Amino acid sequence: MGHLPQPLSPEDYVEPRCVLCDEPYGAAPQVKPVPQQRIIEKMNEYMSRRDYAGAERHLTYWLEEAKLGGDLRGQLLLYNELVGHYRKTGEKDNAFAAAEEALRLLRELDFEGTISSGTTYTNIATAYNAFGENEQALSLFEKARAVYEANHRTEPQLLGGLYNNMALTCAALKRFTEADALYDRAMAEMEKVPGGELEQAITCLNRANAIEDEIGMEQGEAQIFALVDKAYGLLTSSAAPRDGYYAFVCEKCAPSFSYYGYFLAAEELQKQAEQIYERN
Repeated sequence: MGHLPQPLSPEDYVEPRCVLCDEPYGAAPQVKPVPQQRIIEKMNEYMSRRDYAGAERHLTYWLEEAKLGGDLRGQLLLYNELVGHYRKTGEKDNAFAAAEEALRLLRELDFEGTISSGTTYTNIATAYNAFGENEQALSLFEKARAVYEANHRTEPQLLGGLYNNMALTCAALKRFTEADALYDRAMAEMEKVPGGELEQAITCLNRANAIEDEIGMEQGEAQIFALVDKAYGLLTSSAAPRDGYYAFVCEKCAPSFSYYGYFLAAEELQKQAEQIYERN
């Protein structure tokens, strides 16, 4: 009985690569995926040093690599990161342009209805909210909510982030009852997350602002100060990891503590942020 023939290897039937186009003659272009995990890790390094210029160079470099390699999933990741980056740096036009590309890629990849789409909708909606486009933001948050709540694999931190940012948008639109219910859900989800103290602190401060907007400082004073106290306790908890994200949150929250007269707390949080940035 004869031996079965060995399966062909690509080198048996593919012509040598073209030195100009870097693809085999007659072959369909091969997707060359970018290293997503390494990109995110490096991005975190840049943010831990507040190196926004370096972060942008990093993202735009890998975006071009993803385009050259035909990596649509990589492009979606990078446009999502750019939306967040431009939101932090206050570049509205660039943030919205990256958002449009991310939404286009969701359609092209047929990812609408997946957890990835929920994350993209949340990310873009957060940027819209940051730039005052609250009606558009709420529409996307509602799409994200429908996706997340329909999928049993959605992680608590995704739901917590969605509910908190959606509540912020509802409060901006004076829909305070909806905002209050969403803040409750955000706190409940983030209590399930190890290291979720930072997000809970942000929720407390957002909620304090919403109470002041709805009923005023005089009438809401007791509730507001209780929330600010709770936020400071969460931020100074030993459970909160002292990393680059901790520094970012402390820096962003410090002005809220100053606003409510917690000047020493604001100074301490800013000091901790600076120490982490210097160390990094």
